[in-house]
Amino acid sequence: MLVASTAAMVLAGPPAVATAAPPDQDGVRASVHTAGRVKDAGDVLQYSWPGVYFEGRFRGTGVGIVLDDPAADYDVQVDGATVATLVTPGRTTHWIDRLRDGVHTVRLVKRNDTPWSTSSFGGFVAAPGGAVLGRPAARSRQIEFVGDSLTAGYGNLSTSRDCTGEQLKRTTNADVSYGALTARRLRADYQINAYSGLGMVRNYNGGSPEVNYRTFYDRALLNVPGDVWQNPGTWRPKLVVVHLGTNDFSTPVNPGEPWTDESLAAAYRSAYGGFLQKLRARYGPATTVLAVGTGPFAGHVEQVVEERRGAGDRGVRYWRLDDTGLDHTGCHWHYSARDNRLLADRLTAFISDLPIRW
Repeated sequence: MLVASTAAMVLAGPPAVATAAPPDQDGVRASVHTAGRVKDAGDVLQYSWPGVYFEGRFRGTGVGIVLDDPAADYDVQVDGATVATLVTPGRTTHWIDRLRDGVHTVRLVKRNDTPWSTSSFGGFVAAPGGAVLGRPAARSRQIEFVGDSLTAGYGNLSTSRDCTGEQLKRTTNADVSYGALTARRLRADYQINAYSGLGMVRNYNGGSPEVNYRTFYDRALLNVPGDVWQNPGTWRPKLVVVHLGTNDFSTPVNPGEPWTDESLAAAYRSAYGGFLQKLRARYGPATTVLAVGTGPFAGHVEQVVEERRGAGDRGVRYWRLDDTGLDHTGCHWHYSARDNRLLADRLTAFISDLPIRW
């Protein structure tokens, strides 16, 4: 993996010198398709969550990707194939050139979670003689994934469970997480609203007790207190998958934390029920909310779902995540790329049997 990371850095080296017209003057959003939580600043789109992607079309022999991001890594895909990995590209226009002259698709996807930083995308630009074309159509299906590091793809490309901070950054790829894989198999647009280390009420090992996942859920820019994502009206998922609880329960309660095992479980169930109600109020009765349970919190999630269904919310479903055969060889015992594929297989099969009216 270290070799692959080095190759990625070479691919993301100094951009070629070229001139091109600036992005569409009507704003970046007019020329790209994205389903992610972005803040439209006109000449740039800003964002923080992992897995945010931008899709475009152009005619010609090359395309430039306008970025301002000192923290995140990206994959660039042209005509469905990954042609470059950009490692913390900074402020740049990265060029992909020497393509066959013609019409091409281009996709930029943010690989890792960088909640302390704001990323900015300034659009696609065509090489001289070419043109950026109308944006690709949105997919008719939409899925939102809510979770922590397991959903973000934390260290899923690592070949070792032991990772330095640098190795973790380079080997995290939300684009091959179980959520992204499941969405693509179902031909759906998606959001991966995942934040590593956070739980429903308690974070990993009791850290940062003043916040939890729910503190950040409404934001587009995670490092901006009070920020609220403004849904442009196009995000209406018919399925929301919630996978939160590992950080709440995977470590024992430490001395000094305001929990007993019993009070933590009760607070978790109460907060989970409130979060499901929030999703129901936001997206309406036609959206299926799939609550994922596994390990020490499976029973709590199942109880919350039963209570919600008993109260009349038949659109809430429970999925017991089957971890049979998972190797957990990602960084720090997280899902590996193989694990993510297995989970995507299982989740896709389960979703396909749900009565969702896409």
